[in-house]
Amino acid sequence: MFKRYMHKRERYFAMLNDNRIVHPFGWGTEFIKENPNGDDPRKLFREYSKKMVANSDEFYHLPEISDYEVQNSKFKVQSSETQDLTWTSGIKTPSVENNTAYAKFFPFEKDKKSAVVVLPHWNAKAGTYFDLCKFFNKVGVSALRLTLPYHEERMPPELERADYLVAPNVGRTLQSLRQSVLDTRAAVRWLKQQGYEKVGVIGTSIGSCVGFFAFVHDETIDAGVFNHVSGYVADVVWQGLSTYHVKEGLQGNVSLEDLREFWMPISPMAYMDKLAKLKPRPQRYIYTLYDLTFPIDLSRQMMEELRKTGVEHDEVVIPCGHYTLGEKPWVYLDGYKIISFLRKNLR
Repeated sequence: MFKRYMHKRERYFAMLNDNRIVHPFGWGTEFIKENPNGDDPRKLFREYSKKMVANSDEFYHLPEISDYEVQNSKFKVQSSETQDLTWTSGIKTPSVENNTAYAKFFPFEKDKKSAVVVLPHWNAKAGTYFDLCKFFNKVGVSALRLTLPYHEERMPPELERADYLVAPNVGRTLQSLRQSVLDTRAAVRWLKQQGYEKVGVIGTSIGSCVGFFAFVHDETIDAGVFNHVSGYVADVVWQGLSTYHVKEGLQGNVSLEDLREFWMPISPMAYMDKLAKLKPRPQRYIYTLYDLTFPIDLSRQMMEELRKTGVEHDEVVIPCGHYTLGEKPWVYLDGYKIISFLRKNLR
C-alpha cells in the first residue's frame, strides 16, 4: 500500500508543469568528431566509446582555466556576501550561451578548511540548492553551487528546458555530460587555488552521475556524496519516468543495448574497476526504495558492483522516491545524511 502511494506521488510530481518536448533523433557525430565524412555512426560511436572508456583520463581531462572571474552577488547569507564565479568552460559547444560556466559561492568566512561543490539535478531552477549551501555554512563548510550546462544563464533561446543535457542525440549527450564533468573539475580547481584544504562534491540525480565521474577522475576531491545512483545513463533514459520524451526520440533509431554501449563513457559502471584501484576516499551513496526515475534495480545493481569490486563506501536507503525525496520529511533526512557525512570527512 505504501509503495502504491509513493508511486502515485512520484507520478504526480513528475508531471507537474510537464512541458517535455519529444525532439527528433540525431546521431550527433559532429559532437565527437570534427569531420565525420559519412562514417557509419554505429561503428563510429562503438569505436569512440570503447576508446574513451579505456582512455577516460583523456576524455575527462581539464585544460588550464585562465579567466576565473569573481564578483560580489546581491544575494546575502545572513551578514555575509555571496559571490558569483564565472569562467570559460573547458568544452566549446555550438550554443554560445552555454560556453560560460557559472557558479554561486557561499563562503564560510572564518577559515578555509573545507568546501563542497554542489551539483543540481536536471532542469533545476535558479536558486535551488541555495538552502543546502547555507546549511553547509552553518556547519563551517563553504559551498559552491554550479550551474550545469544548458541551465539558467546557459540555456539557448530555443529551449524551455535543458533538453540538450540528456537528449535523443547520441553525440550531444556525450559532449554535454563530459562538459558537466569538466566544469565540476574546474570548480574544484578554483576552490583549491583559493587555499581550501579539503574539497568535496555532492550531486543529485544527474548531478550525482557528474559528481561520480569527477570523483573518479580527480583525486584532489577528498569526499563525495552521490544522491540518487544508477550505473547506466541509457537504462535510466529507457526505464525512467522523467525521460519518457527522450526515449520516444530514440526508439526506432537505436536499441537500448546499443545506446548503453555508445554512452558507456558517461556511465558509472564503466569506472568501477578504476575507482577500486584508487586510494580510498570517503564516499556515500544515497538511493530511494520507490524511485521511478532512477529505478531501484539500477541503484541496487550499482551498489552490488561497488561491493564486488571492493570499493569502500557508505550506503543510505531512504523509503521514498525520486521526487518525494525533495518533500518533507524526507528532504530533512536527506539533508542530514548529506551534510553530516561531508562535515565529518572534510572538517
